[in-house]
Amino acid sequence: MPGNKKLVIVESPTKVKSIAQYLGDGYEVMASVGHIRDLIEPKDLPADKKKGPLGKFGVDVENGFKPWYVVSDGKTKVVTELKRALKDADELILATDEDREGEAIAWHLREVLNPKVPVKRMVFHEITREAIEAARDATRDINMELVDAQETRRVLDRLYGYEVSPVLWRKVAPGLSAGRVQSPATRLVVDRERERLAFVPASYWDLSARFTPGEDTAPFGARLVRLNGERVAQGRDFDDKGKLKSAASVLTDESAHALADALNADSTTAAVSKVESKPYSRRPAAPFTTSTLQQEAARKLRFSARQTMSVAQSLYENGYITYMRTDSPSLSQQATKAARAQAAALYGADTVPEKPRVYTGKSKNAQEAHEAIRPAGEVFRSPDEVRKSLSANDFKLYDLIWKRTVASQMADAKGQTASVTIEAKVVGGELDGTVAEFSASGTVITFRGFLHAYEEGRDEERDADRSDTEAKLPPLTEGQRLENAGVEAEGHQTTPPPRYTEASLVKALEEMGVGRPSTYAQIISTIIDRGYVTLRGQALVPNWIAFSVVRLLEDHFGDLVEYDFTAELEDDLDRIAEGDEEGRDWLKGFYFGTENHRGLRGVVDNLGEIDAREVNSIRIADDITLRIGRYGPYLEVADPANPDAAPRRVNIPDDLAPDELTPEKARELADAPEVGDRVLGTLENGTQIVVKDGRYGPYVTEVLPEAASDETVADPEAKPKRKTKKADAPKPRTASLFKSMSVDTIDFETALKLLELPRTVGEDPETGEPIVAANGRYGPYLKKGTETRSLESEDQIFDIDLPRALELLAQPKYGARRASSALKEFDPDPVSGKPIRVREGRFGPYVTDGETNATIPRGEDVEAIDFDRAVQLLAEKRAKGPAKKPTRRSSTAKSTSRRTTAKK
Repeated sequence: MPGNKKLVIVESPTKVKSIAQYLGDGYEVMASVGHIRDLIEPKDLPADKKKGPLGKFGVDVENGFKPWYVVSDGKTKVVTELKRALKDADELILATDEDREGEAIAWHLREVLNPKVPVKRMVFHEITREAIEAARDATRDINMELVDAQETRRVLDRLYGYEVSPVLWRKVAPGLSAGRVQSPATRLVVDRERERLAFVPASYWDLSARFTPGEDTAPFGARLVRLNGERVAQGRDFDDKGKLKSAASVLTDESAHALADALNADSTTAAVSKVESKPYSRRPAAPFTTSTLQQEAARKLRFSARQTMSVAQSLYENGYITYMRTDSPSLSQQATKAARAQAAALYGADTVPEKPRVYTGKSKNAQEAHEAIRPAGEVFRSPDEVRKSLSANDFKLYDLIWKRTVASQMADAKGQTASVTIEAKVVGGELDGTVAEFSASGTVITFRGFLHAYEEGRDEERDADRSDTEAKLPPLTEGQRLENAGVEAEGHQTTPPPRYTEASLVKALEEMGVGRPSTYAQIISTIIDRGYVTLRGQALVPNWIAFSVVRLLEDHFGDLVEYDFTAELEDDLDRIAEGDEEGRDWLKGFYFGTENHRGLRGVVDNLGEIDAREVNSIRIADDITLRIGRYGPYLEVADPANPDAAPRRVNIPDDLAPDELTPEKARELADAPEVGDRVLGTLENGTQIVVKDGRYGPYVTEVLPEAASDETVADPEAKPKRKTKKADAPKPRTASLFKSMSVDTIDFETALKLLELPRTVGEDPETGEPIVAANGRYGPYLKKGTETRSLESEDQIFDIDLPRALELLAQPKYGARRASSALKEFDPDPVSGKPIRVREGRFGPYVTDGETNATIPRGEDVEAIDFDRAVQLLAEKRAKGPAKKPTRRSSTAKSTSRRTTAKK
């Protein structure tokens, strides 16, 4: 029988303690650790279901797209514990997040737990006592329309990925993936690189001058804008092909220097021809949404989108900020009052306008149910109040959110902007009578307003006109004569459109309506983890394989990577969430098609032949083609003098970005002398030792004498017609170069040492077992029988002696020896109770508590990992469960199968 207690289920373990404290006695709070159920993998279906309509997707596409759900790997224990706790409860309260995913998690919990007691839904946007108590008194039912929208989205992604990804595997490379939002995001990055590839720089010149009203006045700067009444060309006057697109006059190197010399002559006169002054006013930025928080954290804190969301999650769960997944910039009356009060107290009453500022979202897919991201509570805690209780990264982000929120309720910044035009006239010489007009401007802030608290960052702008807007001009009047303090000619070159950063890509996706801001961090992480994009500093650089993927999708799945089409999918999901459309009816139209839409099934069934070679090729020059192969990109160079000859392959440097592979660079690589086939020396038997640069990296190998490499050799003592096959001949030894070695510098002696590996260090004096040092797939190591130990560097393979080898082998393989190598150590994990450590592993850094290992995502700074982030990574890993090992057929079965086939 149920007891006198209410069971409250939240998503994250981090929330449990604080929420339980606020709810008090009579409530037991537990965590689901995210989703507990998901779509079944088709390979895990019962045998009798694999050939039916469920077999391809784990979704019954023939009968209303009904999904088959299973409890996720690793969640069985969580479900068991929740069911056990529910037996003693008289009420179940589902307190997951108030968005589609949170609503779906609540529904799945209800379905799996199958409670016999009343079920209520509790939602809140901040974890404070006031918010939790208010949510407890205002429960509701599960919103099935939101659940329908989430389920539709999940099934849509399964259909999209499982239909399109196999095409990529067959025509581009194994292991690739396509996604409803990840593919358009990848296309954006590739399109920008295409623009950079096609870009033709243009050169232009202009003049910068310095003038002063008198001897005791500091000079101010100005820039040439017109020459004899004609506007002088700047970067914005050229198109991406380097052609002038306006009527502006282009100054050349020669004409610019001649004009500068003429203007610097003593006979030149200069005077103010025009002075303009106008009021300057600037409004504060709106409070943070998920998207703008990611953008600003990238600009100001250099956080990745994933890192920003991780830190924000920690701040939210610990009660410092409101919910961090929101499209709405609006503030509640409570928050507006708190922000205005703090602004007045800290910066003066005059910095707060008479009426509160009201912000509304511009996103067409905005979720207005949530408030903007802001400090939690009725009274905001100032950064100084929380500095000691937060980790470094948590404090940085809280400080940013606090400043933005307070500034959003402050007064406009006010000032005056002055613009002045100066005419300089050449007297005498070849340019006599030439009139050069210079312009200068400056802004004086007379009332800082919100600037006391915060100023929004900006993304890099292309060919931005240089201006002295922050400079302060001296008082000037029309007709006033000026002294020329020097004129200089300056050359410029137009620049290609800048690559996307995480911040600017998030901004572009939001403006296009592609995806949800709450998913942008995961989208960017996915395209990086899939190898489509690489981070270089802050820039997102596409890899060549992304060009192949995008080209195939554009040519054969055009709608799926169209930005407008992807944005329309979001609108459709919104209509389902609002109850204006049924999810299963919409899925039927998307998959099977309608009168105006062919449907995904129709597209896949009518793909026709796809030329994989064409998809993976890019013509660089008439005789040079870039091929994107399974093992990476390379150049294929044809011989014009011998068209029938097999083209020559040329490797591309790993650090060469796509936009740097110009026809000129490709020619340089093709014409460079081949590196690698360098003979290092010859052994007594005539075998040559050669160094090569291969597909998998540089290596040394033996080139056997001609006699040893004959295809067949007669055996006079053998039976008639029997020959010794090539396989019986000795095989050449091969060894990869160490990372510290290079093709250009390796010598004959070192090559021989490499070919003789593994090296016998000595014998164990107790057992007599040999101890060898070798280089393996995962790095250098020692081996004695079945015992192995990693070495610190490849050079130790040659250097380590027997006493040191015995010392290493005597240390435990795990435990104490590894503990000393931890990069970071934290308090015990709240779930396992064991200390958390950050280590460097074979596949990169990871977090572990001794039971669960969680890889630190690529692009995330190890130094930025704190306790909260480590706990989150471990929780996410537990939620996924252990990786399933592929089922292998036994060798007996294989051999039996082969024998049976041969017999038949």
